[in-house]
Amino acid sequence: MKEKSVFVCGECGYETPRWMGKCPQCGSWNTLVEEERVAPKRRTAAISRAVPLQSVAADAQTRSSTGIGELDRVLGGGLVDGMVVLLGGDPGIGKSTLLLQVADELAKSRTVLYVSGEESRSQIKLRADRLGVTSDPLLYCETSVENAIEQAKEQKAAVLIVDSVQTMQSETAESAAGSVSQVRAVTAVLTRFAKETGTAVLIVGHVTKDGAIAGPRVLEHIVDTVLYFEGERHEGLRLLRAVKNRFGSTNELGVFEMCDTGMREVTDPSALFVSGKNAVGCALTCVLEGSRPLLCEVQSLLCPNAFGSPRRTAIGLDYNRLNLLLAVLERKARLKLSDKDVYCDIAGSLRVLDRGADLATAMCLASSVLEKPLPSKTVLIGEVGLTGEVRPVSQLDTRIREAVRLGYTTILLPARSKFTQGGFRAVRVGDVSEAIRALFLPE
Repeated sequence: MKEKSVFVCGECGYETPRWMGKCPQCGSWNTLVEEERVAPKRRTAAISRAVPLQSVAADAQTRSSTGIGELDRVLGGGLVDGMVVLLGGDPGIGKSTLLLQVADELAKSRTVLYVSGEESRSQIKLRADRLGVTSDPLLYCETSVENAIEQAKEQKAAVLIVDSVQTMQSETAESAAGSVSQVRAVTAVLTRFAKETGTAVLIVGHVTKDGAIAGPRVLEHIVDTVLYFEGERHEGLRLLRAVKNRFGSTNELGVFEMCDTGMREVTDPSALFVSGKNAVGCALTCVLEGSRPLLCEVQSLLCPNAFGSPRRTAIGLDYNRLNLLLAVLERKARLKLSDKDVYCDIAGSLRVLDRGADLATAMCLASSVLEKPLPSKTVLIGEVGLTGEVRPVSQLDTRIREAVRLGYTTILLPARSKFTQGGFRAVRVGDVSEAIRALFLPE
């Protein structure tokens, strides 16, 4: 078999026959690593036949709860037999902590094998004591994925947890652990094992900014579900999102809080994202993360610019969307914003892409310009178009119900919106100018 050398990007898996300083696919610098490839053997296996779609029996997918409600929400209802889940995130974000808690819950009713290539048994035991683990999952400290699978077969494990994929090695690849080919080979072996035996496999994957270790992006097409842990390591809030899920929606959000006893579920996260202060430059809105409504606070700060090139900073918001709203306010509402530095943030480290937050973002900017706070107990819901009009958004009743539940009495809504929820005072506005008059220039 003829060998050839290729260069593989450690971030996205892009392959090229020659080395380049910058990956042309993902734009990362110094991430291309040389690997030796062996030409594949000529295929001799029998070719399967195509079958009509209607003749295929649809097997019902039974789900089992992980014992952690927020994780079940993101997974789409729980684990499916033979499911391969990749949990990614920055080092130290809490991936191992969460999966050890999952192992604790699952081991109460089934056999769980926890394979660690990073820590010793005593280190895992110390963390388990800190987390208050009461069940008895099986521990196996090994870096060979073939040995781990043999152990899982011997113990008849229903769930296999591997921490982490970057530390494991497979006999099918000759490169060092953590390289792109090893990470890909290990995941392929684990996926094959899961599909053949029906064992649910949960894999930890580290992400580094400099690309020194292969990130889980090269594995997303192999596994069934990809979850990402988000949050600052020095803050307690953790957000769990699904970026791929063959067994459920990718729009759900799980909210956790890191504490001394591990990851604590936050079942009512709206309280975390609202400060409760009625200050200048603050506006409240209700956004949807999958099926979950979240009340969040948009904050803005304007500063005079003395250099002729104003600065625009968006944290938690889409930068281009912020520039669009600034242009609409400047042109349609006659607010002077071109000579000011603009800083906009979503409180609580939440990332918002819902267009329903447009009206609140625009009005918090108007509040900063006029130096007037919004009326208390007021929530703003609506999308803003380029003409300045305020458009209706989806699932309005769900958003209103969440705002009313938390005690808010006034809600600014698009003029053409339809809803059935009651218990509040509705203020209908057709455009941003009308919204400014309703909030800051009441009759």
